[in-house]
Amino acid sequence: MQRRDIAFEAEGAALRGWLYLPASGAGPRPVVVMAHGFSAVKEQYLDRYAEAFAAAGLAALVFDNRGFGASGGEPRGEIDPVQQARDYRHAVTYARTLPELDRERVGAWGTSYSGGHVLVLGATDRRVRCVVSQVPTISGPVSSSRRTRPDLVPALLARFDADRDERFAGRPAATIPVVAEDPAAPCALPGRDGWSFFEGTRPFAPSWRNEVTLRSAEMAREYEPGACVARIGPTPLLMVVAREDALTPTDLALEAYNRALEPKSLVLLPGGHFAPYTGAGFEASGAAARDWFVRHLL
Repeated sequence: MQRRDIAFEAEGAALRGWLYLPASGAGPRPVVVMAHGFSAVKEQYLDRYAEAFAAAGLAALVFDNRGFGASGGEPRGEIDPVQQARDYRHAVTYARTLPELDRERVGAWGTSYSGGHVLVLGATDRRVRCVVSQVPTISGPVSSSRRTRPDLVPALLARFDADRDERFAGRPAATIPVVAEDPAAPCALPGRDGWSFFEGTRPFAPSWRNEVTLRSAEMAREYEPGACVARIGPTPLLMVVAREDALTPTDLALEAYNRALEPKSLVLLPGGHFAPYTGAGFEASGAAARDWFVRHLL
């Protein structure tokens, strides 16, 4: 396996990441385009998936989302889901220019927030021949309503309005922690499992920051990638769903899968939202994605 740094322009931002190539074999390689979820950076286990794909004869193009990690883009820490889905399309365009890669055999892998992005991508970009969506965001409004107590919603909406007033006046955007150790503290992704995941990756992902703009949370409440799922077919779709996922709720993912057209496949994993990244969860999720790409791209 070979890995080299890459960079490409995407509507004014330089997106940076890695290109993985198999160690042996001839000819342009099929490629899987990959990015991480809400605020996460490529060092938070995406290298493990890319290595698994490369070992099976696939190339992998991994990039940090704009405003995060090694990538450029301002403001830092801002997550615009529509722009991130668009950046996947820029990554596909870039991949198709590289001589080592087969421009007609491009797949897309996404997880959590980017699991929603690849549903949008699969429905809108027919250059993508195969999709793997892992523990995906399906409905921002529904997920947000389950994570926020109803009596706290008016105060949250008031914060969004106040932030708009401040930005309009030229003052800095408000920010919010991504995760919090205290279950009662305000944050974008509440829950002890989120805190444990992100804190546990700090030693090997030092560029990750526990902060996003408040506007990122507002945009998340408006995002409905599940609305695209019925338009993905006939592009092959694999969904990897965690049985006890409270962050991107399991029932929403299963309902979306039922609306998807063939060809499709579903893998159910034990555990919560962060289970697929490590241990037996990674062995299962990585193997399922690898086999799906091998089947449809090789």
